[in-house]
Amino acid sequence: MDFFAGCIGGNAAGVLVGHPFDTVKVRLQVQNVDKPLYRGTYHCFQSIVRQESVFGLYKGIGSPMMGLTFINAIVFGVQGNTMRLLGNDTPLNPFLAGSAAEAIQCVICCPMELAKTRMQMQGTGEKKSSRRLYKNSLDCLARIYRREGVRGVNRGMVTTLIRETPGFEVYFWSYDMLTRGLGCEPNDRYMIPKLLFAGGMAGIASWLSTYPVDVIKSRLQADGVGGVNQYSSIADCVRQSVRKEGYVVFTRGLTSTLLRAFPVNAATFATVTLVLMYARGVEEAPTECEPPPPQQGLHTQTKSQAQPSSL
Repeated sequence: MDFFAGCIGGNAAGVLVGHPFDTVKVRLQVQNVDKPLYRGTYHCFQSIVRQESVFGLYKGIGSPMMGLTFINAIVFGVQGNTMRLLGNDTPLNPFLAGSAAEAIQCVICCPMELAKTRMQMQGTGEKKSSRRLYKNSLDCLARIYRREGVRGVNRGMVTTLIRETPGFEVYFWSYDMLTRGLGCEPNDRYMIPKLLFAGGMAGIASWLSTYPVDVIKSRLQADGVGGVNQYSSIADCVRQSVRKEGYVVFTRGLTSTLLRAFPVNAATFATVTLVLMYARGVEEAPTECEPPPPQQGLHTQTKSQAQPSSL
């Protein structure tokens, strides 16, 4: 049931709602500082729609549409089962469960984001007649594999791990703390708004804690498009980026990311929580909310069944 709920939450919220914001984020993160194409988040949205139509905002959506189903299923399933194995309800458990979920889902997440990033960057700054390097996300990964092998398909794996480890820990912990403080109950008329708020704020907290690493990951994964490589390593990417743009480089695209983070994560958390709650019945519903007494607060029931969370 944890895996099933993760699939529903991931597809409904994470892809269709959030992908245009993600496209803008990536474009802003990797644009050439010497010849910037976009002045900010709104100008980037406007330029993409004007030059590439609204479908330009959905470039690369095939990769997350395929991958996020499995990623959310893995994250929710592994995290929920880990929470059950850990047993005792302590604030440390969300950190440990988040780390376990992160380590496993990176195997799918890294190649998926590589294909997404390459597709999102395709045709940047050029006219509609420009040559398309990749037909779709699968073609993108196949071409990268033929040129660079397994290492190429997993470009950015280290930065993905560095980003996801603290990101998931902060994500689960902040959601846990917020729902404890809000004190949800199964018959609480404001339960859904509370879950939406807690999920959205957890998403924002997670992104703020790891965003600089995400900038470097995007730049490394976009590097090599057109056959030219700028960076030889993670450290070299950091050095060149800071030297050319200063430390402000680590906030490129942050506005778009935060605008995306709240609605996507709010919808994902609420969807997964409600699916699990109504599938198992209120007495066994997994939701992050009020601690003991048992069989009353949704939070206590979550720890014994599953803890729905996902980036």
